[in-house]
Amino acid sequence: MIVVRSIEDIHDALTDTCLTIGNFDGVHMGHARLLRRVRERAAATGMLSLAVTFDPHPRRVLLEKNEPPLLTLTEQKLELLDQSGVQVAVLLPFTKALAALAPEDFVREKLVTGLCMREMIIGYDYAFGKGRKGNFELLTALGVKYGFCVERLEPVIIDGAVVSSTRIRDMVQAGEVWDARPLLGRFYQVRGTVVRGRDRGGRLLGFPTANLAPADELVPKPGVYAVWVDVGERIHPGVTNIGYNPTFGNGALSIEVHLLDFTGDLYGQPIRVHFVQRLRSERKFSGVEELSARIREDIRIGRRILAEPEARIA
Repeated sequence: MIVVRSIEDIHDALTDTCLTIGNFDGVHMGHARLLRRVRERAAATGMLSLAVTFDPHPRRVLLEKNEPPLLTLTEQKLELLDQSGVQVAVLLPFTKALAALAPEDFVREKLVTGLCMREMIIGYDYAFGKGRKGNFELLTALGVKYGFCVERLEPVIIDGAVVSSTRIRDMVQAGEVWDARPLLGRFYQVRGTVVRGRDRGGRLLGFPTANLAPADELVPKPGVYAVWVDVGERIHPGVTNIGYNPTFGNGALSIEVHLLDFTGDLYGQPIRVHFVQRLRSERKFSGVEELSARIREDIRIGRRILAEPEARIA
């Protein structure tokens, strides 16, 4: 997949394109359906398939705050768009000037003239531009005027509700990572770098842990989780604790990853943690002995869960 951050960088290489546009936070199953349809139409008509998205997220510019946390930062979003099979990702810098463009000006200047759009695939609730006036009806009228057609897809329904970034975010924040997987099409993941912690895991408890400094914004609800961990080219089973270490006196929130049957030094290395299932909430134990026994039980349960076929990473 080609990634461009300016329409001018690719305009001269374009002819006719079929595109979809959105924030694509999470690149979830609703987004996957849009991207699949773009690929299908592009292949059927000989056009180029494009996904147009924004950086930073429009909410960050318009509301000038970082809440709610994003499911996927730009690097992972582009990785997932690449996996979707679209040929080009256009990452437009989102500014207040861009937000102030009238919908017709945005369509004419950026999409039709700039990206040679001939077909546009949108979601059931898509709207854009100043005052969010760029809805399906307006796009259809503009298509007649500027020579493109618009197709609107119905929402993707899973477990009786529409798949959305907000719904997935709420599930992750509630610790419902197992239930979030069908909506995402994968287990929710957190990336980061292993940093030095307090060295309690191996020294005091007998279970060495990698202390993760997360790069991602959204961390699941505190508790203990069965996880898969990417280290380099290998994937390891593991158990992760997210919390404040109440047994040792509440501290700052930490993410401590114990890789099962692993030996080696991970300090300074990037890892990726895939959250499979929440095992329990974090709680205060009477001391090291009781906590160690509980961790041993967590590992036993974690192994059993990760051995199940539905818990595997494709």
